[in-house]
Amino acid sequence: MNNQKTTTLLLFLLMCTMGFAQDDDNEYITFNDRKNVVHGVYLGLSTYFGEIEGEDTYIGGLKVAYVANRQFEVGFMGNVLYSEQNIFNPRTNQNDDIVAIYGGIHLEPILFGKKRVSLSFPVLIGGGGVGYVDHNAVVNDENVDLDDDDIDAVFVLEPGMNVLFNISRFVQLEAGFRYRMSSKIELPQSPVDRLNGFSGGIGVKLGVFNMGRNRYKKQLN
Repeated sequence: MNNQKTTTLLLFLLMCTMGFAQDDDNEYITFNDRKNVVHGVYLGLSTYFGEIEGEDTYIGGLKVAYVANRQFEVGFMGNVLYSEQNIFNPRTNQNDDIVAIYGGIHLEPILFGKKRVSLSFPVLIGGGGVGYVDHNAVVNDENVDLDDDDIDAVFVLEPGMNVLFNISRFVQLEAGFRYRMSSKIELPQSPVDRLNGFSGGIGVKLGVFNMGRNRYKKQLN
């Protein structure tokens, strides 16, 4: 008789425990992706090739940016541009190329940022300086001297489109094209009046793109 009572009591306790477990499962659910802003920061390097007035042009870029929720970037970007114009300069009796250093605010909306491959639309808004350098001095890797008459301030707007490859949480590759628009260049004897032109290239971003992931329980109503 005592064994029967003990068995009955154990079965009752087991059923109660299962009932409480069921109630707990019905009232709570575990999440692994909070709906808050996921932060990111990175350092980016890029190289682009294009043309100005039909002549080969090379651009190297460096940028630092903050990424909000893998949907939007804001930061600063600087570019160095070199264009093989080979323009005859009557003041120096030399053939000159164009060099420009410019930078400013970098903005980049991102579509499908959580996918392995995403799409973005970067924009650079800024300015800098443009001038002439001796073509032969650059080819021969000699020191380049710039006079004040060979330098002019320039405003630059450079929108574009990139395909982003999310390699890992810390590495992202980009490939795309841009169109560069500039204010008028006012340099003596200059056949090139603007830096306008298309360019295409690749880049790499190194940083952390999804900091602050959390796991938590939420009670259901």
